[in-house]
Amino acid sequence: MRKAFSLVELLIVIVIIGVVYTLAVSNFQKIEEASTKVKLENLKEYLQKFPHAKKVKLLCLDDCSKCSVIADGEVQATLEDFLDASVKVYDYNFFLGVSKHPQEIYFNKDSVEEKVCFSYSVDKKGVGEQVLVEFGGVVYDFSTYLTPVGVYKSLQEAMNAKEKLSQEVLR
Repeated sequence: MRKAFSLVELLIVIVIIGVVYTLAVSNFQKIEEASTKVKLENLKEYLQKFPHAKKVKLLCLDDCSKCSVIADGEVQATLEDFLDASVKVYDYNFFLGVSKHPQEIYFNKDSVEEKVCFSYSVDKKGVGEQVLVEFGGVVYDFSTYLTPVGVYKSLQEAMNAKEKLSQEVLR
């Protein structure tokens, strides 16, 4: 009659527990990634999840059908059918109003210039580009620091909200 387990039996049990744990954790991560669908409303938070020392950027070329997430110059992920060529980006200035955001110039690894359809970047402190993005009949306000991305039904509604906020700050 034995009173204890042998060292080999204990090692086998530890290995089995380790394998089960690894499988369970990887499945939970897959479920979490699948449940986080990237939209313009959560784009800033999505980009901040990627480890970066300087900045992380979403870069969409040509017709915006395929976008790359680039952290510190290295492609980390690819998004397909996230946007299309109808996306418009604007700058807002209290005194000048809304103006078209200048298009970024991008050169690929072969030093060939490519057409940028859309780009948005966040620095290491979590500060993103201060722009308004119009897509799918909705305007997204990326110009706030401490609040989530604002969502408006039109560019005029977004401008009215920005002017109201400016008036409150001036009081």
